[in-house]
Amino acid sequence: MRFLRSDSRLIGVLLVLAITQLIGWGTIGLPAVIGRDLAADLGMSLSAVFAGSSVLYVTMGLCAPWLARAFARHGARKVMMVGTVVTLPGFVVMSFAHEPMLYFIGWVILGMGGSATLSTGAYIMLNEVAGRGAKNAIGGLMLVTGLSSSIFWPTTSFLSGHFGWRGTCLVYAAMMLLINLPLYAFLAPRQKIATDDGGGPIKAAPPAIPRSTFGLVVCVITMNAFVNFGIGAIMIELLRAEGLAPAQALAFGSMLGVIQVSARGLDFLGGGRWDGITTGLVAGTALPVAMLLLMTSEGATWAVAVFILLYGAGSGAMAVARATIPLVFYDQAEFAKAMSMIALPLNLASAISPPLLVGLLTQFGGRGALGLTFVFSCATVLILVMLGRRRPQVAAAAAT
Repeated sequence: MRFLRSDSRLIGVLLVLAITQLIGWGTIGLPAVIGRDLAADLGMSLSAVFAGSSVLYVTMGLCAPWLARAFARHGARKVMMVGTVVTLPGFVVMSFAHEPMLYFIGWVILGMGGSATLSTGAYIMLNEVAGRGAKNAIGGLMLVTGLSSSIFWPTTSFLSGHFGWRGTCLVYAAMMLLINLPLYAFLAPRQKIATDDGGGPIKAAPPAIPRSTFGLVVCVITMNAFVNFGIGAIMIELLRAEGLAPAQALAFGSMLGVIQVSARGLDFLGGGRWDGITTGLVAGTALPVAMLLLMTSEGATWAVAVFILLYGAGSGAMAVARATIPLVFYDQAEFAKAMSMIALPLNLASAISPPLLVGLLTQFGGRGALGLTFVFSCATVLILVMLGRRRPQVAAAAAT
C-alpha cells in the first residue's frame, strides 16, 4: 500500500471514485431487487425486465470506442461529468415508462452515460494521476465497487417500499445531480494537456507495442469477462443443476461475493509488487481447475465448497487483472485509448454470456455451461503466458 503513504492526491481521487463508482454501479442494479414490480407494472416477463441490463452493456460497449479520443484529449474528469449529465435523464425516462419501449430507451440512455462514467473512466482517471503505478489504486477501488450490491440492494428495497420503483428512479437521478456531478466537477483532478509551440494539443507518440499484443490483451480480457459475468449470473441455477437443494445452492452462492472481495483485498495488500499479468496467471489458473473439479465430482458437497473457494478467489482476482493488464503495455493517453477500445468486446461479452450459458445449462445441464467456460479459461491462461513473454522491459523491471 505504498501509494497511501506517498501520494495524498491519489488518495483524494480514490475517495471521489469510490463514492461515484459505488453509486453508479449500485443504482443500475434495480432489476435484481424490483424486477417483479417492474414486470407487473410494465406488462413484461421477468426475463424481459432483466434484458434491460443486457441493453445497458451493449450500449456501453458500442459507445466506448467513440469516447477514446475524448478521454485522451479532454481527460477523464470532463468526460465523466458529461456522462453523469447523460445518465440523469435515463433514470427519469425509466420512471415515466408505462410500456417496454420507454423502459428500454431508459436503459440505452443509462448505457450511454455509463460508457463514460463506469469503470473505464475511473481507471483512466487513476492512470492520469499515477501512470503505471495505478494498479494498486485500481485494486483498492475494486474493493469498494465489489460492495455495491451489498449496499444498494437493501437501499433500493427501502426506497421502493416508501416511494415505489418510479420514485426510486427519481431519487437515483437526484443522486447523480447532487452527489456524483459535484464530486467530478470540484474534487476530481484536471488533466494537464501538454501543448506544442502552436498551442495545439500534442499527439501522444504511439507505443512500441505490436498490434498482435493488443489483440491478445483484448482476447484475454474478453474471454475472462465472458466466464466471470456468465458464471456469476447462473451460479445458483448451476449449483442446482449439480444436484444441490435450493437452500444449499443459495447458501453456497452467497459465499461467492465475500470470497471475491477477499481475493481482491489480497492483491491490493501486495502493494504493486506484481503486475496484472502475474495476477492473471495465478488467478486464472484457479478457474479451469475449479470447473474441472465440479464437472467430475458428481455434485459432492465437499467439491462444491472447493469449487466456490477456487472460483471465487480466481474470479475476484481476475477482475483486478482485467483492469490492470493494459497498464503493463500502455501509459497515460495510450492507456485511455486502449481501455476505450477494449470496452466494446468486454461489454458485449458481458451481455451475451448469461443468456448463452443459461441456454447451455437448460439444454445440456451443468456440463454444457462448465465445458464452454472451461475451454475459455484454459485459453485465457495460455494467452496470459504469451503476454508475459511480451512484457516491455520497463514493466518487467517494475514487476520484479
